[in-house]
Amino acid sequence: MYKTLFSRTAILLLSLAFAACSAATPPQLQQSTPAVSPSANQPQTTNSESVEKVVALTPLTADIIHQLDKTKLVGIPGSKLVSSNSKFTGITAVTGERTPPNLEKIIALKPDLVVGASGFHDQTMQNLQQLGIKTLLTQVDSWKSLEELTTTLAQSLNTNPEPLLKRYQTFLADIPNQNPATLVLVSRQPILSPNQSSWAGDLLGKFNVKNVAAQLQGDSPVRGYVTLSAEKVLEANPEVIIIVDRGEGILDQFKSDSFWNQLTATKNNRVYVFDYYGLVNPGSIEKIEQATAQLKQVLAKK
Repeated sequence: MYKTLFSRTAILLLSLAFAACSAATPPQLQQSTPAVSPSANQPQTTNSESVEKVVALTPLTADIIHQLDKTKLVGIPGSKLVSSNSKFTGITAVTGERTPPNLEKIIALKPDLVVGASGFHDQTMQNLQQLGIKTLLTQVDSWKSLEELTTTLAQSLNTNPEPLLKRYQTFLADIPNQNPATLVLVSRQPILSPNQSSWAGDLLGKFNVKNVAAQLQGDSPVRGYVTLSAEKVLEANPEVIIIVDRGEGILDQFKSDSFWNQLTATKNNRVYVFDYYGLVNPGSIEKIEQATAQLKQVLAKK
């Protein structure tokens, strides 16, 4: 039992860490022998040097590149989020669901650029740089960094980011004028909640939601998340609770805790279940759109 619990917790923390990395520093394009680190959001390709073949190692970057210029996307991650989407059919998968990138597959595609997540694909990128292949390490844990990443990729592809950037803005349109005290719970053992230094926390800020964990700091091993005790949850006593479900029935688990029925959100039936993708891990443009639409529905209720 304890071994299973530890395993699940480790997987969750790893997933959240990946969300933070694939999801806040601006992207930096790297060459095999950079003499000077490139400035934020200043890709080392120019319009006359736009890339023609790109390999994306994260679902979000694969989606953005496909939206900007699908003809240049030659490699994708093996994530279910990507493989289940028919628009990526026929594009070579260079990773498995839980396996690192396959260098041989990447090299065989002869890409001009490989895009990955900082903190997870660093070693792969170093190996590719030694072969003279340009790389882009990204982090997206805020709306601003999503826009910066989109602009950087568009510059590299020599395409216009404005249609996609304008689409992002539609996700933030018509936000209800409600700001209930809200707590997002992504795990039960331990109880983890995103503060303002995470994609979820920044997204709540865009919706003017009062995230009760926004200013909290803790000893969580994942940047942007804090560990809470049952007592802290009771003390916060949120008006709205958002549960992030990864298919393990986390809401039913919380219902078995003695403190659960004492919360204002529970008493008023204002507990909502969200998908992991879109709210915790941006995942894809479609998932972000779905999460923002659901947030609007939640905030519209009284």
